[in-house]
Amino acid sequence: MYYVLNDIQLTKNFKLSEFVCHDGSDEVMLNGKLIELLQLLREELQQPITVAAGYRNKSHNLVVGGSPNSRHLIGDAADIKVRLISPRAVALVAQRLGFNGIGVYTNNGDYFTHLDVRTLPSYWHDNRNTKTLTAVKTIKEI
Repeated sequence: MYYVLNDIQLTKNFKLSEFVCHDGSDEVMLNGKLIELLQLLREELQQPITVAAGYRNKSHNLVVGGSPNSRHLIGDAADIKVRLISPRAVALVAQRLGFNGIGVYTNNGDYFTHLDVRTLPSYWHDNRNTKTLTAVKTIKEI
């Protein structure tokens, strides 16, 4: 784990500060493959990507209700928003580019796409009007 002392430009469109834990600690861990794929996604979509959540330490993950096995805990995940592009459309492109963990969230007015670089594919979406998630075999099922 590291602390952000200055705002390092990681790629053409992403800075290290975008991935720090949102608890005010400035702690950060980041998998290089994640940032490479996010940059490819940014170029493919030709739209800015907002990182809503990157790394989370254990205490902050607990506060936000994250999974105990969350990929955010090891710097392998980012929750992103792309203005004017639906989370499902983002997910379809992300799958093609090589993201293996993809979740589509559209409930309660908080629209975002979870992306991670786990080894084995896993896709899911939130269920309308509930707090449960549904696993699917392909993003097209969402």
